[in-house]
Amino acid sequence: MTISMDAAAELYRQAMRDGVRRFSLLYLAQSGLLVLAGFLSIISPVFSDEAVVGAIGWLLIASGVLQAIGLIPARQTPYVWLQLISAVLALLIGFLILRNPGQSLMTFGVLLVVFFMIEGVSKVVWALTIRPIIGWLWVLLSGVLGVVLSIILIINLETAAPWLIAIFVGLQLIAIGAAIGYLAWSIRQIGNRSNPIG
Repeated sequence: MTISMDAAAELYRQAMRDGVRRFSLLYLAQSGLLVLAGFLSIISPVFSDEAVVGAIGWLLIASGVLQAIGLIPARQTPYVWLQLISAVLALLIGFLILRNPGQSLMTFGVLLVVFFMIEGVSKVVWALTIRPIIGWLWVLLSGVLGVVLSIILIINLETAAPWLIAIFVGLQLIAIGAAIGYLAWSIRQIGNRSNPIG
């Protein structure tokens, strides 16, 4: 039996809503921790350049771990692969940065350009896939921010200071955390109104 593209898209969106609503508390916790990691990244430039690089590496690893933990109960949902890209990428780039925190600023910048670009594109694709679920626009904007930050960093790669890169990482983590939090909260509220007992 075949179904139309519209019907398949609606089935996907319904599965997405159900998955986010079922694990909304986990998504909200992940959101809060990502926003906290973003603020820590923004204030890290008060330390030395090498300390900033190390802090960014650890914050990326933490964000990857948080996203991966959020995927464990949601591994059967149809959108899990998009989130998996973000988690693996954050872990990989965090490890690469920590493996050699004294690496050249150019290498450090290139790693973060890759992070911002792939993270941004994956969030844009995810947002367009779940559209018109409430909160999709915020996920889209967090993805667009990642792409814009990667372009700004590419243009200024030779002159970008670690403190500027730390602020970019902080902004990206805050945007992702806030978008996921808003999406989870909105879907949870709608679910609670439609099913007041559950």
